[in-house]
Amino acid sequence: MSSAASLPPFRIPVWRRAVLKVGSNLLAAEGGGLDDRHAGPLAAFVQHSVDQGREVVLVSSGAVAAGRAVLRQHALKATGGGLAARQALAAMGQVPVLEMWRRLSARPVAQVLLSHDDIRHRRRYLNARATLRELLALDVLAVVNENDTVAVDELKLGDNDNLAAIVASLIEADVLLIASDIDALYTGDPRIDAAATPIRQVSQVTPEIMAMAGGSGSVVGTGGMRTKLKAAVTAAGRGIPTALFDGRSAATVAALGHGELHGTWFHATAEQRLHARKHWLRHLPAVAGGIRIDEGARHALSDRRASLLPGGIVQVDGEFRRGDMVAVYTADGLLLGQGLCQYGAAEVRCLAGQHSRDIERVLGYSHGTEVIHRDDLVVLDRLLAGAW
Repeated sequence: MSSAASLPPFRIPVWRRAVLKVGSNLLAAEGGGLDDRHAGPLAAFVQHSVDQGREVVLVSSGAVAAGRAVLRQHALKATGGGLAARQALAAMGQVPVLEMWRRLSARPVAQVLLSHDDIRHRRRYLNARATLRELLALDVLAVVNENDTVAVDELKLGDNDNLAAIVASLIEADVLLIASDIDALYTGDPRIDAAATPIRQVSQVTPEIMAMAGGSGSVVGTGGMRTKLKAAVTAAGRGIPTALFDGRSAATVAALGHGELHGTWFHATAEQRLHARKHWLRHLPAVAGGIRIDEGARHALSDRRASLLPGGIVQVDGEFRRGDMVAVYTADGLLLGQGLCQYGAAEVRCLAGQHSRDIERVLGYSHGTEVIHRDDLVVLDRLLAGAW
């Protein structure tokens, strides 16, 4: 069996924003608890990326393993198995996980717990994304995990590979980085197949590629290669490529910081990202009513792909709530496009014609400087021209 280290490194395209997923197998200590020997180089990679002007959001496993250690440390007896027990362990382990990353990070650290409802409901989706964007703007390391303590089986986001792909889509990441305890995708399970060889690039995850995957390699993990392939499929569907690499190798992690991947690269195209986002925004039904804008705002939206700011709004028709899909019209009633609104109709009426810096003064609070962010807006004339 050859290893990914024997392959020529893949040169990663330049990226600005990434999601880094770190699995339980990299953080769990022998006998339980957490071990930061692999987390240290990964934290250094994050800081190196930030120093280069990039942004990284961390999706970290390890809470359940850390929770088991808390049980032993305080001589507490587990009440049993099942979902409730796992949720209790996750609740106890979240603090040690966060504390580990805080200790290893040169920047402030914040915990973000996401649930199924945060992703499925538009207003909560906007809130989650706004929080993550604000943390990035503040140069804070966001450590994301699923809110296991309140999730039920039928409403779980699933394993953290899937969660990382969802977060990558949520923040419009350029790449998904999966740090694993295996160095690449192989033609077979390298633990049992001596002839298995690493695959440097995957243009598309086909049924044949999926058949190469095995199950979870450890009792502390919830996924395996199959969950990583599914995450790569999810990310690719939003135009986000995925890098799979050995998070146990400090040399591999250091090389990643210089744009060299010793692992497997799952391709995705800009066209995929454009199509997925455009299709979703274009076909999400708008509520009744809408926002009318002046000529300056029309040019900004159509020609510069700018966000809709309150200063360009001249009229608000009908009623809508924060997070609703709202139609945008020119002042004379021509439909220009539609987008997810950061404010409700009553709020937008108060903000119409105001400067963005006055939002908090007018409302007493702020959800951001944009009424509709450019990433949440599809402009119909640009859509018909094949761009947005």
